[in-house]
Amino acid sequence: MTLHNPDPSLINEDIAPTSAAGRTWTVWNMAALWIGMVVCVPTYMIGGGLIDLGMSWWQAIVTVLIGNVIVLLPMMANGHAGTRYGIPFPVLARASFGIHGAHVPSVLRGLVACGWFGIQTWIGGEAIYHLLGALAGGDLGGSDLPVLGINGLELTCFLAFWALQVVVLWRGIESIKVLESLAAPFLILMGFVLLGWAWWKANGLGPMLSTPSQFAPGGPKEGQFLGAFLPGLTAMVGFWATLSLNIPDFTRYMRKQRDQILGQALGLPLFMTLFAFVGVAVTSATVVIFGEPIPDPTVLLGRLGGGAAVIASLVALTLATLSTNLAANVVSAANTLVNLAPKRIGFRLGALITAGLGIAVFPWKLIESSEGFIFTWLIGYSALLGPIGGILIVDYFALRRMELDLEGLYRLAGPYTYRGGFHPAAMIALVVGVAPSLPGFLATVGWVGSVPPVFAMIYTYAWFVGFGLAAAVYWILAHRRVGGAHDRDAG
Repeated sequence: MTLHNPDPSLINEDIAPTSAAGRTWTVWNMAALWIGMVVCVPTYMIGGGLIDLGMSWWQAIVTVLIGNVIVLLPMMANGHAGTRYGIPFPVLARASFGIHGAHVPSVLRGLVACGWFGIQTWIGGEAIYHLLGALAGGDLGGSDLPVLGINGLELTCFLAFWALQVVVLWRGIESIKVLESLAAPFLILMGFVLLGWAWWKANGLGPMLSTPSQFAPGGPKEGQFLGAFLPGLTAMVGFWATLSLNIPDFTRYMRKQRDQILGQALGLPLFMTLFAFVGVAVTSATVVIFGEPIPDPTVLLGRLGGGAAVIASLVALTLATLSTNLAANVVSAANTLVNLAPKRIGFRLGALITAGLGIAVFPWKLIESSEGFIFTWLIGYSALLGPIGGILIVDYFALRRMELDLEGLYRLAGPYTYRGGFHPAAMIALVVGVAPSLPGFLATVGWVGSVPPVFAMIYTYAWFVGFGLAAAVYWILAHRRVGGAHDRDAG
């Protein structure tokens, strides 16, 4: 729709409501978006990582499936506002956090996206590095560079993959839609090819899935299953806690609620679980084939040998990483930067800044181990993003009954001004939601010594605790002001 006199400091063409002509995404586009995002190395790694932590194949798959069904619900809920009003996540956040307060959740989500962009770029670069080594028939390494802790060729491959993504980003959001639609069927095929290779080398499905649970009676970790399952489940929910916030960035391009709901339901839990099964099965098979679990597919593919296999693997890994990284990470971070300064920053500049920050985080240090990837990175940022999700959903569904003042979202003086542009109820709820998980996080990263067991347990449930606590506090503090007078629908 056409807005009447929006404030220029709050709008540009990238964050304005999507017009009817711009709503071109179908069920297939949304499902393809999810297939392109979930068929990626981190999905494979989280399945393989659960095996590495001691789970059997079926325990890992059940953990992944439950986590994805849980996170699908807030995903579809937050997607509703995007489809109904055509607005991206930073603009939706203005309703609950305030015109200026929306920068807080938006920047937090954007920083996580920058971290993920760096991780995915590192994975793409490492794929090139390992596969070049396989083609050369040996290790191409060398001494590590000072400070960085990686060798010169690794850095070169990392920067080359970074540059490839920048080329795609420069073409804008429509190029991402096209990439996802073309990549989805190819990535599904390559997943089955990798599964078939493991089946052949391990002499059947039985040996592939024969690695027992270390938590079984008589196993080395007998009676400790919950110690892996609970943080694994939280990490699985946290894996897509990012997209559960900024999914309106994509659903705004869809015509009907049915399309965004069906597209997400088909694309996320089904294919996430399917590809995680590939990671679980192949990692289990590596125990039979190589005598040790290899949860990182870039390392595994480097050990396969054969020129044709290396080239096919390189294409698949490049496409998988591109399709995930550009959609899941760049769009959110770029929109965050656009929302900070709409008059100065457009999508392209925001995407380039995101790409630069992705280098600065030294992403290879975030995924040095399965424990660090799951316990520090995934659970750590879920403690930040869970409370934001709780606040958004309570505000939109429970208090506003899905009615927003679309004009007011783009005005400095309006229903979302609150106190100086900040909504105190949302700020307080966010702090209260994050605080209980902070001691456990600090202990996990080694910044403090041991903490009381209750804080360690809370951190294990970080996303759930933060989501529920922030939602409850926000409802208590905001229901009189927000729930007492629903915003009019200016649409």
